[in-house]
Amino acid sequence: MFASLTTMVQQCVRVACCSRLRFMWFALMVLTVLCVALQMLGVVRQARSSKVLKLVGEQLVRMPAEMHRPVKRKDWENLWSFSAAIVEEPLDLQPFIQRKDESENPHSEEGRDQVLEDTRKKLSSSTKAAPPIEAIKLWLDQYFPNRPQRPAFPKRTPAIHKPPPSDDKTDKHTVKSLVDDTVMCQPKNHIVFLKTHKTASSTILNILYRYGESHNLTFALPLNMQSQLFYPAFFAAHFVEGVRTRSVEEFHILCNHMRFSSQEVRKVMPKDTFYFSILRNPVSMMESLFVYYKAIPAFRTVKSLEEFLIQGGRSYNASVPNNHYARNILTFDFGLDNTAPENDIELDKRSAEVIAAVERDFPLILISEYFDESLVLLKHALCWSLDDVSSFRLNSRSERSRRPLSAEIAEWVKEWNSLDWRLYQHFNATFWKRIDSTLGRAKLQQEVELLSAKRRKLEKMCLQEGGAVDPAQVQDSSLKPFQYGAAVIQGYNLRLGLSNATRQLCHRLITPELQYTSALYTKQFPQLADECAAAAKKVCGFQKHCNAQSC
Repeated sequence: MFASLTTMVQQCVRVACCSRLRFMWFALMVLTVLCVALQMLGVVRQARSSKVLKLVGEQLVRMPAEMHRPVKRKDWENLWSFSAAIVEEPLDLQPFIQRKDESENPHSEEGRDQVLEDTRKKLSSSTKAAPPIEAIKLWLDQYFPNRPQRPAFPKRTPAIHKPPPSDDKTDKHTVKSLVDDTVMCQPKNHIVFLKTHKTASSTILNILYRYGESHNLTFALPLNMQSQLFYPAFFAAHFVEGVRTRSVEEFHILCNHMRFSSQEVRKVMPKDTFYFSILRNPVSMMESLFVYYKAIPAFRTVKSLEEFLIQGGRSYNASVPNNHYARNILTFDFGLDNTAPENDIELDKRSAEVIAAVERDFPLILISEYFDESLVLLKHALCWSLDDVSSFRLNSRSERSRRPLSAEIAEWVKEWNSLDWRLYQHFNATFWKRIDSTLGRAKLQQEVELLSAKRRKLEKMCLQEGGAVDPAQVQDSSLKPFQYGAAVIQGYNLRLGLSNATRQLCHRLITPELQYTSALYTKQFPQLADECAAAAKKVCGFQKHCNAQSC
């Protein structure tokens, strides 16, 4: 059969070559041979690709469960290579379906098993749980070494958002925006100020009194025209005039001396109340306390603070009334136990508890040594103006009654008042951190200078001598500050010839604490004030504050 076919082809060639169309016949024959060859090549390639994809499908089924982990970003990058190989080969989906082909060469199955075994060994030697993507990549590298490594379409790169650089320019812009925001804030009218002892708190009290009076706010004043909220007893809501009788619908400002009790204070003040207080370095504060409270039992028998400390506080007995002034008075005022543990570990624990308690109840703590800076910070915290916090120093001692302490005595004071000292150290640090995070040092200095300029202007406008004078030199007896202990508390004289409006402004600036408290009580409770005055006149023989100490 093959010989006859060959003979017929030879005859056709002779005829084609001898005829006019021999060239055409020759071209058709060549094209026929090429078509047959291309078809055979396509069948071979399709068969080989079918075997590869069949191997892939079987291996995926055989993969252990621990290898099917969530795909990470790196796996997706490898997956692009696999996708590119599939795009490159125009294959149909039929090879993924397992077919029973009896004509398959058994040697091919053996070769396939060998490939799978070699691949499994490579994967187990490199990692215990290689992802399926890596296995696919190994097989494709073996069968399609020339495949493209990236897809035909570009891969999208996600945008990377970097934080803005933290340089001086950025910080200044941030600080400026924080300061500018205060223009849009609402002034706070619900305020609790814990008035601590010998910390310039009387000046803060005067600021709050003047602001509340000028804005027609209601003060939570002590019962019966008292100047303190029954200190040193823990504060109780019924200590406030108008609470028990319910004659006051809303209190705005609570700022008189008290021993703090958060639970009781919140019975009086609204939920949106702003709480703040002020601290002073316990070293200088101890010197002031000794002079002012020289008559208390702890100080009465010693001649000097040095003697008291050298004796190790031998005359101090915490159970004796009024001796709380002699040790850790700040901790005591905040309503906490002012007994300092002797053990350093226990002292650290107690100090941490004291600091945490104060931080929990008071968002803002001012520092007496940086009084003007504190007023600027208070101004921003309350969303007030510089005029609102402008003030004169009140209840301040004359310089001749002050006595500096040596470095050695200062260390003894720190050890004696260890709780107060740690409390002060902590809030002195947070004070400056707050300034840096809100105002910035440059803005702070600018406002401090403005505040000082306003104070100088007020002194020139209001004060006769341009400053404070000793109590004997105060001409108006109603403006004489209360004298207590061995301290010499100074006062002020108003200039003559002031207009009514100016005189009223200046008078409020220099009114001492006791007189101002009495005036506000009379304004808020006129009937009770008259009754109190009548009772005082009857008991004491003349009209005065309804106060046992005054009588």
